[in-house]
Amino acid sequence: MKFASYQDGSRDGQLVVVSRDLGLAVYPSHIANRLQQVLDDWNYLSPQLQDLSDQLNAGRARNTFAFNPAQCLAPLPRAYQWAHGGGFGSHAALLQQAQTLDATAPAILTTGLVQASSDALLGAQSPLVCTNEAWELDFSAELAVATSDIPLGCTPERALDGVRLLLLANSFQLRACGNADAGTAFAPVAVTPDELGEAWRKGRVNLALQTSWNGRKVGLCDAGPDMTLHFGQLIAQLAQHRPLRAGSLVGSGTVSSPARVKEGRKSAQDLPDWPKGYHCIAEKRAMELLQGGQTTTGYLRVGDTVEVDVKGRDGHSLFGAIAQEVVSVVAPGGSAASA
Repeated sequence: MKFASYQDGSRDGQLVVVSRDLGLAVYPSHIANRLQQVLDDWNYLSPQLQDLSDQLNAGRARNTFAFNPAQCLAPLPRAYQWAHGGGFGSHAALLQQAQTLDATAPAILTTGLVQASSDALLGAQSPLVCTNEAWELDFSAELAVATSDIPLGCTPERALDGVRLLLLANSFQLRACGNADAGTAFAPVAVTPDELGEAWRKGRVNLALQTSWNGRKVGLCDAGPDMTLHFGQLIAQLAQHRPLRAGSLVGSGTVSSPARVKEGRKSAQDLPDWPKGYHCIAEKRAMELLQGGQTTTGYLRVGDTVEVDVKGRDGHSLFGAIAQEVVSVVAPGGSAASA
């Protein structure tokens, strides 16, 4: 199943069921109105929604309409909690290496999960407000899950059973402010793991994640093989000291791939190379430090655009794309101003 939350003037949006190809949608108002409602009563409501989803994909659903990603809030516009990080060890290793060369490089405060704000999660096309470019605004493309109730001290295997939905996220940090949280945007659609087929395996999404910055592709990493801790392990880590409630969001942290030795080079002392690119600017700057001793890439500026997407095995966007512009202010009517 695929779900989205349409803007309807409320804080939580109106639940819609979306077709597999993201072409059509239908309101399941006779079943549920909010996605959190579904997560709270999953065993009762999800079978009914599955029937509606099957009808939609077979062309038999009534009162369908063209799905419009621009109308979407985050699938869960506000969540009980949002914790992310630690899924890709190569990300932490790269930034730690850069710190040894330049103490001003962004530090990894922890290799585990970090709690971030979840009271006002951003939609996929929401403008990203940057009030001060000197704060060094950075993007961070990652994958995430929404959980069921997770008991205190659960095992990673039990935690995997509690994965209800998969999501695509782009979190933002202010690097000059100690990596302060600057908000998180989510792709329009949340999907149940069965929609991925064999691509969802052992708690990992075995698909390529692509990030573009100002229209230029800067990262294309397979999010499965290089994920150090799978989602079951991340959820279990979060539940070590307290239980989680249905609708908790847990993210992988920045999708990352380890360095490779360039073809034709002989020694381990040769300069490293990252052929799969990067999914946050801090990684790009760390690469530059390790390759040439200085950084040349700046952080986000007003007017910049960032796009993040994941394609399924059929070549179609799985979650819909995150596509945002950095702006200096948002007018009272909601329109963005980039200057």
